[in-house]
Amino acid sequence: MLARRLPSILPDLSFEEALEITKIHSIAGILPSNTPIIKTRPFRAPHHTISGVSMVGGGRIPKPGEISLAHYGVLFLDELPEFQKNTLEVLRGPLEDRIVTVSRINATLTYPANFMFAASMNPCPCGYYGSKEKECTCSSNSITKYMGRISGPLLDRIDICVEVSPVKYKKLEQKENIETSEEIKKRVDKARKIQLERYKNLGIYSNAELTPKLIEKHCKLDEKGKQILENAFNKLKLSARAYGRILKVARTIADLADTTNIDVSHIAEAIQYRALDRKYWSN
Repeated sequence: MLARRLPSILPDLSFEEALEITKIHSIAGILPSNTPIIKTRPFRAPHHTISGVSMVGGGRIPKPGEISLAHYGVLFLDELPEFQKNTLEVLRGPLEDRIVTVSRINATLTYPANFMFAASMNPCPCGYYGSKEKECTCSSNSITKYMGRISGPLLDRIDICVEVSPVKYKKLEQKENIETSEEIKKRVDKARKIQLERYKNLGIYSNAELTPKLIEKHCKLDEKGKQILENAFNKLKLSARAYGRILKVARTIADLADTTNIDVSHIAEAIQYRALDRKYWSN
C-alpha cells in the first residue's frame, strides 16, 4: 500500500521527462490511444514469476522491459526473495548505469532505465523473525537461506532500508494529525526545485544522478560529519558505493530541510538507513 502511493508524493514530471516516458511506452505498444503524452510517473509492480528477459527487455525484436517502463517512475518488487535470483541480479547494472542495453541477433538497442527501485520482504519464510507479537517457527538455516536470496551487491545499491512493525488497530482508527500525500508532496516539490536550480547546467534532475566528481563538489561535510561517516564506514564495513549513496541521501535530507549545508543530523540519519541490512545479512 505504501509503495503504490509513492507516485503521489513524487515531484511532477517535467516536459522532457514526460516525453521520454511517452516514447518508451509507445515503442512497447502500451501507450493508450487517448493519451498523447503521459503526465504521471509510472508505477510498475511485476509478479515474482517474471523472467529476466521481461524485466530488462528483449524478444526477437527487442522491446523495453519493466525497468524501462518504470523510467522516471517506480519499480516495485513485492516479496523480493520470491523472485528468481538471476532476475534480481540483472537489476544491478541498470541501477548503477540508469540504462540497459539489449542485444539480439536482429538488433542491439539501449533503453533508459532511470527508475526508483522499491521492494518489500519478510525477514523469514514465516514472517515473524524478530517479531514481538508472535514467535518465529523457522530454523536458523531456513532464515539464512531465505535472506541469502538477496545478494550483497544488490543490497549495496539500495539507499534506504527500513523495518516496518505491524500496525496496531488503534493506529488505524486514529484520524487526527495525519499528514496527507499533498502535504508531503509540497516538501518534495520544494526540494526538487532546489535540486533543479543546483544542477540546471549539468543535465541532471536530482541528487540520485550525482557522479562521484559531483558528489565531491555538492556533498561536502564538516569535520564532525566526516568523523561520524568514517566511524560508520569502518564499523558497518561499508563499500565505496555505499559511501557515495550515503552522501547523496544526506544531501537530499538537507534539501528537504531547506538547509544549504549537510550537517551532522543529516549524515547520521542517512547512515541509519544503511544500518538495518547489517542486522539481517551480517552473517
